[in-house]
Amino acid sequence: MEEKLVSRLEAAISRLEALSVGFSTPNLPGDASDAPKDASIAAYDDFMEKSVGRLSATAHKIGGKVLEATDVLKEAFSVQKDLLIKMKQIQKPDMTGLAEFLKPLNEVIAKAHAYTEGRRTEFFNHFKAAADSLTALAWLAYSGKDCGMSLPIAHVEESWQMAEFYNNKILVEYKTKDPDHIEWAKALKEIFVPGLRDYVKNFFPLGPVWNATGVTAPLPSAPSKSAPSTAPCPARAPASAPAPAPPPPLSSSLLTCDSSAARPKVGMSAVFQEISSGKSVASGLKKVTADMKTKNRADRTGVVNEKEQKTSSHSFPKTGPPKLELQMGRKWVVENQIGRKNLVIDDCDSRQSVYVFACKDSVLQIKGKVNNITIDKCTKMGIVFKDVVAACEVVNCNAVEVQCQGSAPTISIDNTGGCQLYLSKGSLEASVATAKSSEINVLVPAAGPDGDWAEHALPQQYIHTFKDGHFVTSPVSHSGG
Repeated sequence: MEEKLVSRLEAAISRLEALSVGFSTPNLPGDASDAPKDASIAAYDDFMEKSVGRLSATAHKIGGKVLEATDVLKEAFSVQKDLLIKMKQIQKPDMTGLAEFLKPLNEVIAKAHAYTEGRRTEFFNHFKAAADSLTALAWLAYSGKDCGMSLPIAHVEESWQMAEFYNNKILVEYKTKDPDHIEWAKALKEIFVPGLRDYVKNFFPLGPVWNATGVTAPLPSAPSKSAPSTAPCPARAPASAPAPAPPPPLSSSLLTCDSSAARPKVGMSAVFQEISSGKSVASGLKKVTADMKTKNRADRTGVVNEKEQKTSSHSFPKTGPPKLELQMGRKWVVENQIGRKNLVIDDCDSRQSVYVFACKDSVLQIKGKVNNITIDKCTKMGIVFKDVVAACEVVNCNAVEVQCQGSAPTISIDNTGGCQLYLSKGSLEASVATAKSSEINVLVPAAGPDGDWAEHALPQQYIHTFKDGHFVTSPVSHSGG
């Protein structure tokens, strides 16, 4: 009797298991974890498992604050996955709705930038590279050609270029110290180039794809299972949720169309604008009286004191107001910038020049091709540029870093103490001229994609020997160079 009951019970269980094989619970609205996967989401999972997984595994070897910052970066990519899933369920929002939609991503990027604030630690370059690279995730904010952003593929590449400045510092610093940090830097680059760039190129080359028949309001955010977010849910976040520190372009400034006509005129443009308005341009000028003219002043002899002129020409300039402006449509002027790590010139062309003067502890990125670049009397300044038609000149500077990501026929370094010059594969044929300068190091990329940067110290001492009726000059070779 008992055997019959047991057999009947086993048969009933078998039928229930068979019925449950083809049964699946319906998707709940807004539940990103239960949403059906399509090709783009499946590819994103593969991308995270391969590229982000490699970075996370290396960070676990390093541990400490580097691991914490890496976990925040991993969290940002998990949040982006949630947004990609929700994007397929809602209609394209307006600018206010888009800002609300991107708020969870904004909050994670703000968390990443918190590691770069305060007193610098030994891992500052790791924190800065990770935080600046997350700017690439702002491709989700692209809403059309007039939105003030580059196309998603170009935006990812441009965002990584800024982060690469600090990533290269890691490669140089730990070249002979710790291979785990070298692996971390290489893994970070792989996430964005080619990782995220190729993903966007394959699935969203023209920007986010929304559901034309979906709901009209953004869905509530759900935390990711792979990396739970500690940021507050945007539905419960206060109205004054803090925006991330620059340069992440996820704040409201990037969600509005930026037209050159809407920006206030500066420099000579303001003068021409006033002339065209019909107002009297001389109305605010003071009249020059006879006693104010140079020829009538007794304290002016017309003799130039050569010693005084020579002394003043080498003195460091007095700090004036900071400037970053285009003058007369031809010359970008960047002056007196102190402690600014996010200076960007992106609206430039090959007819314009860039003049950087009296800046300290700042980083300037020049996007696009310009005619020439001059860096004058700057200290602890970083310059990242794409292409230059004529030359890049470094004059009267101290402890500067210059990175060429494209091509440059000539790079001149004059009267400068301490210059790190990073050359790309496209600029290896550049002519590097030095005069009255010391501690000049040039770093060139390896031949292979995974090779380390090679550092070359340019000689600053020479030996002159008289031979066969003329002097023969040769650089002094240093041991270990």
